[in-house]
Amino acid sequence: MDDTKRLMEEALDGEAGHDHTEAVRRVSAQLPEEDILYDLADFFRIFADSTRIKILYALYESELCVGAITQLLGMTQSAVSHQLRALKQSKLVKYRREGKTIFYSLADEHVVTILAQGMEHIEE
Repeated sequence: MDDTKRLMEEALDGEAGHDHTEAVRRVSAQLPEEDILYDLADFFRIFADSTRIKILYALYESELCVGAITQLLGMTQSAVSHQLRALKQSKLVKYRREGKTIFYSLADEHVVTILAQGMEHIEE
């Protein structure tokens, strides 16, 4: 048993005379591995920037090129490109080339769902 799980069990065993051993074992068996949790935290970190959220919402409405996003958000092309790079690396946006112009859009319906559920949660 790894140290984290052992420490959790020891800490909970003596809490107010309650034996939490079974609950801790059951939950511990279901927890994802540490590297998976790290990747998930890194994924959600992308949503922690309001500029990236604005870009995602803009792309929710329409496929756009960098110039359009720049104009829409009042940002420099360099700043928009930097944020789009982070969004592409996180597989939240995709792109297609049409001549010399690159158009960006949301990667898939998962991104739409994440945005919609996040908005629903904060509006409750």
